[in-house]
Amino acid sequence: MQIKLRLTQKDHAALKTHLLPGDGLEAVAVALCGRRRSTSHHCLTVRYLVPIPYNECKVRTEDRVTWSTRRLIPLLETAAQRDLAILKIHSHPGGYDRFSSVDDDSDKDLFNSIFGWTDSSFPHASAVMLPGGRMFGRAALPDGAFQPLDSILVPGDDLHFWILENGGTLPSFAQRHAQLFGSGTTRRLREMSIAVVGCSGTGSPVIEQLARLGVGRLVIVDPDRVEEKNLNRILNATREDAYLRRPKVEVMARAVAAMGFGTELEIIADDLATPRAVRAVAGCDVVFGCMDGVEGRHLLNRLAAFYVLPYFDVGVKLVADGGGGVDEACGAVHYIRPDGSTLQDRKVYTADQLKAAGLRRTDPKAYREQVKAGYIRGVAEDRPAVISINMQMASTAVNEFLARLHPYRYDDNSESAIVRTGFMDGSHYRAPDEAASGSFAAHIGKADVRPLLSMPDLSDPEEAT
Repeated sequence: MQIKLRLTQKDHAALKTHLLPGDGLEAVAVALCGRRRSTSHHCLTVRYLVPIPYNECKVRTEDRVTWSTRRLIPLLETAAQRDLAILKIHSHPGGYDRFSSVDDDSDKDLFNSIFGWTDSSFPHASAVMLPGGRMFGRAALPDGAFQPLDSILVPGDDLHFWILENGGTLPSFAQRHAQLFGSGTTRRLREMSIAVVGCSGTGSPVIEQLARLGVGRLVIVDPDRVEEKNLNRILNATREDAYLRRPKVEVMARAVAAMGFGTELEIIADDLATPRAVRAVAGCDVVFGCMDGVEGRHLLNRLAAFYVLPYFDVGVKLVADGGGGVDEACGAVHYIRPDGSTLQDRKVYTADQLKAAGLRRTDPKAYREQVKAGYIRGVAEDRPAVISINMQMASTAVNEFLARLHPYRYDDNSESAIVRTGFMDGSHYRAPDEAASGSFAAHIGKADVRPLLSMPDLSDPEEAT
């Protein structure tokens, strides 16, 4: 079973401040974590963080910390009621990059008590922070054994993704420019699981690039089938696919498999607003949203908050003039941190537009008309010549992802939360995320709840797989 840990940039920064105060002594914190429950890809998502005050530690030295568990009790009560996870995090200020024998003894005692209290069949976890903020960890299993965490993800302005080495430690990947597009990046991509929701105009070139970059696992979600009218903007689609009305996800899977890079695939020929799709995306490390609709974007943004996922949203807009030309052609890539602003906060869509998008369930015909109007406005156009624009925006999104995986730009990644390109005037500019926190802040790290994402439409979550 793969076991992963995720925490936000804000929680990571708070931990770094508390655990490494500069006095050279160990410190400790605990956290309540949500779960993406699975017997194959289990994820822990930090929900509440509780630093243990220094004056409540009986011993603090450079290689040992003992502490009162008084502040752990409320977390244990909640964990027992909701089958949530407990995470213990302490520091190794001297840089020792593995668990010590002192840690082994301490964790055995602590997690034996935690399992006695919570009686869970799923793991809890222990982690260590080193100088600079790098982390490694292990899962505590119900039988008393420990298992190294496969990865720790901090989806901040930079994507901190520490993966398990063969020797059982998580490397720093401290080199920046030298790692970009090199072996360091390739290794990390090989260990990553990435979801792409929507595999048409922008989704198909995103999938093409991620597969050729060597991503280890791709989850592809799209309910639609190939039609002749969209052959000119779906990579790897053929006239035969349109004639047979093959699901788009099957066309993408065929192309990725033919590349021969060994990419593991999960295809979901269904809407994102289904329990299976939500759970599959939630198990990934990164998600790309390549959808036209408002409702899908809102759902994916919500999912990113619940499961502490980095989300890259790709959008293209064309406004036709009614005479065969266009009045506007532009695109945007939004990078959404789970603890940052949402697409709605950024005015990508409004509450009224979201409400109107609900027509998809109550009046599908009206919904299709709205989607069509949002893509090409003013004329009925079955073959929009947008593949070059789609591919440029798809490449922008993938490069934004790579720039965060191994930062290389002169400017900090925080300056590029939004990347806009105007094809009529040749403009290209970047903007930061100006919000202190987003409208989904209360949901960060909740992970699996009933109903999924606290949405009644997702009231039948699948069992762990």
